Amino acid sequence: MTPKSGIFLFGSCISAIASVVSVFELTSGVPELGVLATSVILAAAVPLTVILFIAAVKDTKNSMNS
Repeated sequence: MTPKSGIFLFGSCISAIASVVSVFELTSGVPELGVLATSVILAAAVPLTVILFIAAVKDTKNSMNS
């Protein structure tokens, strides 16, 4: 694993945590940041988690093949 793939994986973990927290906040009924802001965070964090995770895996695969 390269430092770059570690950064991608770290970002993926942070955005996954943001996704889970957003879901819990929305299901609690009264999100601290409001429904709109929490929904926007959720909508941005879910695809970002997947994109960063895939980038980390690809970068690690490329470094192993080189």
